[in-house]
Amino acid sequence: MKTIFALCAALVFSNTAVADDDVDRLVGAMLGQTPIISDLQSLTDEVGGRVTGSPANEAAIEWALARFLQAEVPATKEAFEMPYQWQERGVSASISGDFGFTPRVIAKPFSTGADELAGPLVDGGMGSAADFARLGGSAEGAWVLVGTPELNDEIGLGGLFGEYSASTQTTALAIDAGAAGVVFMSSRPQNLLYRLPQLSAKDVLPILLMDREHAQRAQRLLRNGQSLTMTSTIDVDSGYAYESANVIGEIRGSESPEEIVVIGAHLDSHDLGTGALDNGSNVTMMIDIARQITRLGLKPKRTIRFALWNGEEQGLVGSWRYTQQHQDELDDHIMAASFDIGTGRLLGFYTGGMDDIIPMVNEYLQPVAGLDPFEHFNVPVVGTDNFDFMMEGVPNLIGHQADANYASNYHASSDTFDKVDQQQLKMNSAIVAALVWGFANSDDRLPRWSRSQIEELVNRTDLEKQMRDFGVWEDWASGNRGRQP
Repeated sequence: MKTIFALCAALVFSNTAVADDDVDRLVGAMLGQTPIISDLQSLTDEVGGRVTGSPANEAAIEWALARFLQAEVPATKEAFEMPYQWQERGVSASISGDFGFTPRVIAKPFSTGADELAGPLVDGGMGSAADFARLGGSAEGAWVLVGTPELNDEIGLGGLFGEYSASTQTTALAIDAGAAGVVFMSSRPQNLLYRLPQLSAKDVLPILLMDREHAQRAQRLLRNGQSLTMTSTIDVDSGYAYESANVIGEIRGSESPEEIVVIGAHLDSHDLGTGALDNGSNVTMMIDIARQITRLGLKPKRTIRFALWNGEEQGLVGSWRYTQQHQDELDDHIMAASFDIGTGRLLGFYTGGMDDIIPMVNEYLQPVAGLDPFEHFNVPVVGTDNFDFMMEGVPNLIGHQADANYASNYHASSDTFDKVDQQQLKMNSAIVAALVWGFANSDDRLPRWSRSQIEELVNRTDLEKQMRDFGVWEDWASGNRGRQP
């Protein structure tokens, strides 16, 4: 692997357009031997899955703080209130009637609890409005079984976001139909279970995910005219506010310390796997970039903040609370970037509808031109910790990465250390280091957008639909979230 990194470094430096000793040294350090992989193994194998509010998440906060401090990077825990606790303690289900069997199930995040909840199991098709119209009154008091297309790495993120949207719409239809609960078929084969995406705590039904093979069996039986009943017990710890914390490392600017560049990744994960792709790999990238800047004695002109967010998987809460806690600094936030798509190759950036940031990004990526091509998408994206910066008008970026094996392991028991592309993680870290160094040392800056500019972005894009799918629209529309007029 050392030889591969040396070749990558030679490729990068041979394509550097303008010599800059500091950024070249930093990129070289990121491509060289660093603790990023051993950090990732420690976070995933030793700490494990890190649901916000769990003992493992508390351990992860202390782990991250210690890693920054060991690297001599000043760091703090910034406490904030999580509005709603949700953790699964135990779930079971059984099928009876004309035929009986015991499927594997888990609860969807924010599912309500249930004690021996029994009802007819009915075929909800794909959970569309037409499917519920077909069911008519038979959906009332029943468990509605909803099919899903199979998700694989060829379909990738498009299929994943389609599943977000479809599940949100199906849940709303089931509530209107008076269903007892919804049971979604897993989109992953071979009995793989995962936490079905859901960021809103407003679901008011028991909602389960059933392994694909058993769900298909039940679906076939129902379509052959058999009568089935499902009984489920769902034990969840839910319904109260509690305190969590972000971990913020900081390298203070030498010339304009009041101007702040934020790069971040979310520290929390779901609990079935160990959160390696989502999002431990990018957490350790943040720590390693801070470590190498400090080790090399580099002095950025602007302050760089390395943010490890909590509560991302439960409503993007940690980064939202940061924007509330740092309101008086947001005019001087030069850029906020989020990295949250595993270890697929960095292909470019989502630039949030801000045309003027694209030339800046291209300029700052010149030191890693040998790792291109880079292609940017100037569209707003909801779903990770850039969101509240975007809605506050702060220039923001999301790393646009190859799907690789991200979607098929997303929120699943298979999201473990062995799935990580270690070589690509190193190359991604070099790209991100060059980008953040460029923003931290340039004299250029973009103005923060006004509320009216953000509203115009909402009106001319699909941003409203995305926010509705992710359960954050009402907070924005009510003025509880985002830049005030």
